[in-house]
Amino acid sequence: MTHLGARIARIAPGRVHIVLPARPEVTQQHGYFHAGATSAIADSAGGYAAYTLFPEDTEVLTVEYKINLLAPATGDHIEAIGTVLKPGRTLTVCQLEVFGVQQGGERKLVANGQQTLIRVNRPGQ
Repeated sequence: MTHLGARIARIAPGRVHIVLPARPEVTQQHGYFHAGATSAIADSAGGYAAYTLFPEDTEVLTVEYKINLLAPATGDHIEAIGTVLKPGRTLTVCQLEVFGVQQGGERKLVANGQQTLIRVNRPGQ
């Protein structure tokens, strides 16, 4: 996430927002945010949302996720929101949403998806 320039903007139990500012390095040939960057912050937002509900001695790994790219991602930045839909002892399911945000605050849903994560013990635990 550091390499992309993404940062966590909000954290709450079961919900995390990650913001990625627009820059040439995260766009594709037409100037839209690249699907890879869009997907990466969505995956991380869901992972951290699940992690907020896990015990301290555990880690999170993505098992699978699906993302639908609904519109070209444009704006001053994009914001991914990961929300836990169903926490579990082993598997957790999250909703993923990504919005294109204009400088004035106008928001447009550009991607949505669903993710399954697994809780694992930290090595040596």
